[in-house]
Amino acid sequence: MATAIPKISLSSSRDIPFNKLVLSQSNVRRVKAGLSIEELGRDIERRGLLQSLNVRPVLDGEGAETGTYEVPAGGRRFRALELLVKQKKLAKTAPVPCVVREAGSAILAEDDSLAENVQRLALHPLDQFRAFRDMLEKGMSEEEIAAAFFVTPAVVKQRLRLMTVSDKLLDIYEQDGMRLEQLMAFSISDDHARQEQVWEIVAQSHNREPYVIRRMLTEKTVRASDARVRFVGLDTYLAAGGPIMRDLFEADDGGWLQDPAILDRLVMEKLHAAAEDIRAEGWKWVETALSFPWGHTRQFAEIDGTEVPLSDEETVRLEALRAEQEAIEAEYAQADEYPDEVDARLGEIEQAILALEERPLAFDPADMARAGAFVSLASDGTLQVERGFVLPEDMPAEPEETDEYGHHPHHRYDEDTAGDGDEDGVGDTTVPDVEPEEEDGIKPLPDRLLTELTAWRTLALRDAFASNPHIALTEFLHTLVRDVYWQTSGADCLEAYVREIPLPVHSPDMPGSLPAHALRQRNEGWKHDLPEDENALWGWIDGLDDISRMALLAHCLSFGVNALYERMPSYGAVSQRSVTERLKRADRLASALSLDMVEAGWQPTVENYLGRVTKARILQAVREARGDEAADRIAHLKKPDMAREAEQLLEGLGWLPEALRTIERPDDTSADMAVAGEDVEAIAAE
Repeated sequence: MATAIPKISLSSSRDIPFNKLVLSQSNVRRVKAGLSIEELGRDIERRGLLQSLNVRPVLDGEGAETGTYEVPAGGRRFRALELLVKQKKLAKTAPVPCVVREAGSAILAEDDSLAENVQRLALHPLDQFRAFRDMLEKGMSEEEIAAAFFVTPAVVKQRLRLMTVSDKLLDIYEQDGMRLEQLMAFSISDDHARQEQVWEIVAQSHNREPYVIRRMLTEKTVRASDARVRFVGLDTYLAAGGPIMRDLFEADDGGWLQDPAILDRLVMEKLHAAAEDIRAEGWKWVETALSFPWGHTRQFAEIDGTEVPLSDEETVRLEALRAEQEAIEAEYAQADEYPDEVDARLGEIEQAILALEERPLAFDPADMARAGAFVSLASDGTLQVERGFVLPEDMPAEPEETDEYGHHPHHRYDEDTAGDGDEDGVGDTTVPDVEPEEEDGIKPLPDRLLTELTAWRTLALRDAFASNPHIALTEFLHTLVRDVYWQTSGADCLEAYVREIPLPVHSPDMPGSLPAHALRQRNEGWKHDLPEDENALWGWIDGLDDISRMALLAHCLSFGVNALYERMPSYGAVSQRSVTERLKRADRLASALSLDMVEAGWQPTVENYLGRVTKARILQAVREARGDEAADRIAHLKKPDMAREAEQLLEGLGWLPEALRTIERPDDTSADMAVAGEDVEAIAAE
């Protein structure tokens, strides 16, 4: 015979006069969060009470009900009702809908209070958007919606902006296929077909940051000199049906491609084809993107490769190229400049020599099976491949070792267990003043004694270190190089290190810039020169000439340069004043180095500046670079069009915003530095 499933019974619900209710001390909410009591009171005044209170009878000393009820769940609603009573907007005896839990229930009052708060689920942003949209379509204004839900009109406008996003993308977001920041980036355009094209491209990419989406959506035309065009070829774009616009009256550098979607599709197809070839080499994974964020390899380890030697044919060709180069240089040694055709030939020779000297690396197949590669587009329009990166979880476990004193690295010998007790360490825990009797051979030294001995050695070592600058610089460099390339924290005897300052916030053009390329090349050059065996590093550094030592020192220290502006919280570990001081010192460093951001390759574009500032600043930039007449010509345009026109007007003129200008100072006066620091801070505040 089947057993009947017991039926649950719900607590009864009834109206109870407000003056018969009291707030329970079992309510778990003690800290103010979310909507204030005043705002909740105004909401109840407008729409009434949407949710009942959870109450329990108050019992007297003999266990009888007193007619009063405590409120363990719904305390904020109770306080809001209490406020309305004090404001004479609600009668003291007004009936309040309540769910009444029976006296003596096995469920604790704290249990009910906690469940009501914890089991609540916040509304999904997409549901909030749809609700706002429905209310707008039924006649409510954005201001009325904002007032009804106690949010700013800007929040309502942001949510309603999602009305411009394709339903297909909204469905992807609903299924957690993209982040809210990415979805909001699509709202910059109302072209659903273009939105979906862009998502198809970035969905295949490692770099899906919102700024990439915005750049692709706001891009109306692409110059023929763009790296993407050089990568796929203009003929390929035209063959795919892509239109091109030419200027018949002025040099246009090849014109403008009018369909970025076709171009981006061709680029990704070519990148993916290249990625498949690289995957066939034996790598575990290959990531593909138009460009990767700066510092994207920071969390990866690297495997070592060996240079592929020159073949006999390549050696002969390299010698021939060098001989031709030397002959040309000797022939024109007395000339002021090379003829155009000779200069072009020397350029071809230099490129050919560089291609032969930059040898590819060969990797162990076993290492390749746990490592991967990044495939992207270089700033010069060539394929950029970064091989040999390993995720931390794919690194092989290192064998356990003991140090020179016999201690296990994860289980130091503890002097508290070094007494005369049992061999397994259990027994007397008194710290001995002398070494215990030997039982089974020599045991490791007690930690306290070892610390005292090494303190003596440290003091003597400091004295010797300070008296020998050559050795001091060698040890300093040894520490820095290990910190930069081997990253073995806590393993150095010299407490000196460089903390690499990450740059997670940057414009799209920075990873492919001239400084980025130079830093990568310099870093790869030193990595190539470093000894493969870490144990040989000290001797290698010690044998460098002084020029090489100083160059290596400057390279390692460069990772720690920090000239970032940051808005700090009021009570953070770093104060805003400290950031201002940092900027002053960065100005001094830039002046000492004669830093020229134009020579470094920065130029104003819609993505990195013009599309991010006010119309007044756009016009100011054009006025400074081209004069009042040029600024007046674009003053009537809307901001997106104004920014695009300004980009073309400013191209090649070397204009820089204040934050990027280097101030030449005759001396290091604190007053001048303070003004520069304040200028940068004022610009960022806008």
